[in-house]
Amino acid sequence: MQDIKHLLSRISFGPQPGEVERIQQVGGDKHLDEQLHPDRIDDHSADERLAAFPSIRMSTSEIINKYPKPQQFARRMKVNTADPDSRRRIREMLRDKGMQPPEQVLQDLQSQRLVRAVYSRRQLQEVMTDFWLNHFNIYWNKNADRWLTTSYEMHAIRPHVLGKFKDLLMATAKSPAMLFYLDNHLSSATKGINENYGRELMELHTLGVDGGYTQRDVQEVARAFTGWSINRPEMSGEFMFRPRIHDNREKVVLGHRIDAGGGVRDGEEVIDILSKHPSTAHFISTKLVRRFVADDPPPGLVQHVSGVFQKTDGDIREMMHAIITSNEFNSPAVAGAKTKTPFEYAASAIRSLNGETDGGRQVTQAIGRMGQPLYQCQPPSGYPDRGEHWMSSGAVLERLNFAVALSANKIPGTSVQFDDPVKTVVARLGSPEFQKR
Repeated sequence: MQDIKHLLSRISFGPQPGEVERIQQVGGDKHLDEQLHPDRIDDHSADERLAAFPSIRMSTSEIINKYPKPQQFARRMKVNTADPDSRRRIREMLRDKGMQPPEQVLQDLQSQRLVRAVYSRRQLQEVMTDFWLNHFNIYWNKNADRWLTTSYEMHAIRPHVLGKFKDLLMATAKSPAMLFYLDNHLSSATKGINENYGRELMELHTLGVDGGYTQRDVQEVARAFTGWSINRPEMSGEFMFRPRIHDNREKVVLGHRIDAGGGVRDGEEVIDILSKHPSTAHFISTKLVRRFVADDPPPGLVQHVSGVFQKTDGDIREMMHAIITSNEFNSPAVAGAKTKTPFEYAASAIRSLNGETDGGRQVTQAIGRMGQPLYQCQPPSGYPDRGEHWMSSGAVLERLNFAVALSANKIPGTSVQFDDPVKTVVARLGSPEFQKR
């Protein structure tokens, strides 16, 4: 493994000044091994910066109490919100009681993502968090998910990004944020099943659209997950199983019989079936190879990584090692061939200029204007991972605007340092080469 710049462009949010030379001395293989085991990396400097975002360490119930829905608060305080003066009074009352509107929760989430991307020494862990949050996408703006998304990222996604795929899948399946986003909390054996989660679980999370399932499988999976619900979503927001609305009859999923009377185990058995299915191995391998190697994943590498998935019981760390040490990953033909997303572009620009950022509203809004408002992708499929999606004429203009503002230190809360003329820096950040990784 010789091309350290290429390695860093794929397993990090871009090199900082001098980082390529430092890792050349350490060795690319040793650096990769370190990144594959993030718990061994001291990251206290990044952790200290996260103290600025208190909501990311709160439980869901604490977030609900600290960042209430203004309308609910107004009803509690018996204030009519029909006119602007009343709404202003509500904002003042929230502030006086040490409360904030739920939009601050979103800002904390966006800010901590960017701060971690810029400062964390556990760069691969952050890249994988970005990948899995997009794979298991939810939409922050959907009602209760405003209060449930923080726990989803911190407790369902982050602990498993380099672990076993089954554990990650199970954590998302039992996450109240996912159960709410895909309407599974509405699915009932008595009032009617909702197929949204069952369909997306197979089409987007595991097997893929051509993964060999039928409409009958969708219905059977939906029956298996009846009763997987949320305990008081506007008070505690914890996962709970409701036996009273569960369909306890026998099910058959992808040819596997699930005996009657299994209760909550029915859904868990579905997760086990899907996580071991060859189509899941192929689908997840394809997406990982597309993310880390090329928009058109080399079939031979996909087959190899799929084999690793099946041999290691879906060990994501082993799959990543197989990808990054492959001939395909290290081929000069794929170096600089992937287009950075707006989030990757902003983080890499700040890192490349030895910048400082508080991840504040202005810089995260700039990422949104470039086409990637964080946590606000509405479709369950997440953002596409192909270059053509990100480089419309409007998006390119916004990237240039960002490059100019960043280089001129005109983004509040974010500053950069460099010795070259400003025009030279703007030209570099705006170049086609810098849009790639």
